[in-house]
Amino acid sequence: MRTPVFDAHVDSLQRALDLGDDLGSVTGGHLDLVRGRVGGLQAVVLVCWVDPVHIEVGAARARCSQLLDQYNALLDRHPKLVTFGGNGALVEEARRRGLIAGIAGIEGGHSIEESLEHLEEFFEGGVRVMTLVWNNHLSWISSCREGAGSSTPAGLSDFGRDVVRRMNKLGMLVDLSHASDQAFYDTLEVSERPVVASHSGCRAVNDHPRNLSDDQLRALGENGGVIGAVFCTPFLDRDCAQALVRLRASAEHESIDAGSEAATFFARASFLQEAAPALPLERVCDHICHAAEVAGVEHVGIGSDYDGIDHTPAGLEDASRYPALAAALLERGFTEAEIEGIFWGNMARAFARATGEGTRASELQRTSVTLYGHRRT
Repeated sequence: MRTPVFDAHVDSLQRALDLGDDLGSVTGGHLDLVRGRVGGLQAVVLVCWVDPVHIEVGAARARCSQLLDQYNALLDRHPKLVTFGGNGALVEEARRRGLIAGIAGIEGGHSIEESLEHLEEFFEGGVRVMTLVWNNHLSWISSCREGAGSSTPAGLSDFGRDVVRRMNKLGMLVDLSHASDQAFYDTLEVSERPVVASHSGCRAVNDHPRNLSDDQLRALGENGGVIGAVFCTPFLDRDCAQALVRLRASAEHESIDAGSEAATFFARASFLQEAAPALPLERVCDHICHAAEVAGVEHVGIGSDYDGIDHTPAGLEDASRYPALAAALLERGFTEAEIEGIFWGNMARAFARATGEGTRASELQRTSVTLYGHRRT
């Protein structure tokens, strides 16, 4: 079965910046727009993930800007393949024109460096989605990971609530993957628009801190939001996670050095993909089925985390393979209409309701702004 795909979370911009990959041509990563188009990709959130090490030298915002430059360069370089997906209307317009809607996102609120002004600058630079927190705790929000100190709020601080309100006002989609349970509920209390957990699984299927509980799934559905089913195998299956831990500790894995941090990560990922036991695609279906049962099928989408993970389920090795998952869901009893909702309609609806016609960018053309001297038009 083929269906249009809205992938709510991919990390491929890091390959563009650190390895020089042109995402408008075939690359060695999980996702590029050529293979994405083969798989039915029609909209994709390309996130700017900044390693927290950049916080220590005050360079998180600058690194995020460099990644955003890569997003803009991709749009400028391949106008016959991808276009700016700045709001719901633009995403639908791209689909009508046969183009992929490229949506810029930020993964981790540390990139705004505790400034609402910086948040607005990134909005003006094209960003329309922000994952509030990554695995590192911030002064205004706690992540789902352990280790939060006394200076970290259990959920959202007053500033964190202001971030959510400002995102609502601007027309930016709030993403709660990586957030602590309390931050999740605090955000739902504050947000006047639907939110998403762009790349998460179900805790009842696999008890992992990155996954959502049934109570969270129900609350997300009541909010009108969507969970994006992730392809990261440790989130999907405990046995697979343990096998990967053992392999990462092996001498063979540790000996892989490709000359740079990014190149080494992807080289080691290739090793793990070959060496680790294959996780059946059915395990992704298990999470989707559970989320559909608890939250409602209209609140389930796709958020692969391609190029941000080092092991994918069998059959979902790259972005050309989305149809394999659609076929598996058809075999599990989902109707074609439900599958199209999971792959496209549900996430497109949440994105449109969050961004509207673009609260401050209702025109169909991107505005011209400068971030750190980097021009985008």
